[in-house]
Amino acid sequence: MRQARLHPALVFTVVFFGIFLLHVPLLSLPYFWDEAGYYVPAARDILLTGSLIPHTTVSNAHPPLVLAWIALWWKCAGYAPLVTRTAMLMLAAFSLLGVFRLAERVANAQVAIASTLCVAMYPVFFAQSSLAQVDLAAAGLIFWALVAYLDDRPVATAIWFSLAALTKETAIIAPLGLAGWEVLRLYASKTAAPKGAIHSGLFSARLKTCLDTNPPTETTTASSGSACENEGVPQASIQRTLALLLPVLPLIAWYGYHYAKTGYVFGNPEFFRYNVAATLSLPRFVLALGLRLWQVFAYQHLWVLTLAMVLAMWLPPLEHDGAPRRRIAISVQLVFLVVIASYVIAMALIGGAVLARYMLPAVPLVIIAAVSTLWRRVPYWPIFVAVVVAGFVLAWFVNPPYGFSPEDNLAYRDYVKLHQDGEQFLEARYPMSQALTAWPASDELSRPWLGYITRPVQVVRIEDFSLEQILSAADFRTNFDVALVFSTKYQPPHGTLDRWQTWEALKTRYFGFHRDLPPAAIAQMLGGRIVFEEERKGQWIAVITVENIENARRPDSTSRMTIAKR
Repeated sequence: MRQARLHPALVFTVVFFGIFLLHVPLLSLPYFWDEAGYYVPAARDILLTGSLIPHTTVSNAHPPLVLAWIALWWKCAGYAPLVTRTAMLMLAAFSLLGVFRLAERVANAQVAIASTLCVAMYPVFFAQSSLAQVDLAAAGLIFWALVAYLDDRPVATAIWFSLAALTKETAIIAPLGLAGWEVLRLYASKTAAPKGAIHSGLFSARLKTCLDTNPPTETTTASSGSACENEGVPQASIQRTLALLLPVLPLIAWYGYHYAKTGYVFGNPEFFRYNVAATLSLPRFVLALGLRLWQVFAYQHLWVLTLAMVLAMWLPPLEHDGAPRRRIAISVQLVFLVVIASYVIAMALIGGAVLARYMLPAVPLVIIAAVSTLWRRVPYWPIFVAVVVAGFVLAWFVNPPYGFSPEDNLAYRDYVKLHQDGEQFLEARYPMSQALTAWPASDELSRPWLGYITRPVQVVRIEDFSLEQILSAADFRTNFDVALVFSTKYQPPHGTLDRWQTWEALKTRYFGFHRDLPPAAIAQMLGGRIVFEEERKGQWIAVITVENIENARRPDSTSRMTIAKR
């Protein structure tokens, strides 16, 4: 007898209202980091001009699907952070529904519920759920594509992967990796055909016929193997390969359109240099590979679930109705492994910033496999899942003992609150001043529609608050009256691996790491005094008034501009 399935509309409704309630304190926050620097301005350009190519920020050639979605919500409900974040929570709920459907497809409803809960509470996924960025939405579409792929629906597979690629260009990694896997399987099926050793597997019409004649029991699933696991024909593999390659076409069309409008294929030259050209070196690849593996299997308390999975492998399978509980079919596990490996390798090769959000298509696959292992082998497995969820929730609030991106947990809220306080103080006390600062505060001060201030402040922009940049700013301090300085890198207050000089040197050389000077040192070097300072959990902001040597301001009050790099 087949298990009764929960209706998708019911699952979506429960998931959406659940994550919406958890995000209520965050829904009215102004825009954070890359939101303010790229995605919100680009979506706003679509709203105001209908242009898919942003003109109020430098184009990074990201496909416009999510940006158009946000612009549509603004058109219908008004321009406000609450509207933006609600629109993104809708995409997050749809992505979690994709996780549920995928886990239910490869395992069962119990594993699906537990896996969806774990993914929703995973700090990186939770933090990204309401942020106006594209990686989570692309991951969700990949999960839906994997469901179609495992069901051997080539048309649906091509559509879902095409939508994913038009959400974030790196989503093309998943179908290309699977296409390579299909080619290997097709070659293996031909060479092993005389021995009958390997066939196309789960997805052929022959498998469907086999499942009709050998339906799974209530302790098995359609994808759990049994007598049907080795059925298949090469023709089905060829169809799947073509379906997996098809999403390249709409992505090429987008890049062609972008080139026609801007003269650049992959975004502005600085963006391409930072994310591709400057990353292609063997030492950096090895270091980035280690970081990507850490992000996929251990980051933000994920190691608890990974360790539990490994230890559970030593236990025998539990029995149900006299038979051992079924595992996820080996062929499906290999599909998961192909996607995970493709992302780990590809994102170690490209991407100037080694951000954890880039691995969101891979982490939920690890979670599904781990939860399925616990369900299969551990008697009181829900207790272990509850411990994992508690660890994830703890990681929302407790920062790790090493440098990390604030967008990976609720540290981004601390950042936004700090900048609200500092910039509102600056606007109230020095409304006619010209302020020295760095990106993204330069955008926050000059664009009131980002939600931090009510009227624009003139800005002189530097890259960061490292020693070199502050020394450079000191040479033209007659060009500004006040400095808004803040932590651009999170650093833990106590000594950790980040204090190891060799590791810091490697990060500086290969990942653009720098140390911000403390506010007191910056004030001394600029010849100013601190009039406002605030700190939250290792992040800080300060306003410094500057005593100008000359009474008159130089007429060419310009600064070196940097480009938003992600």
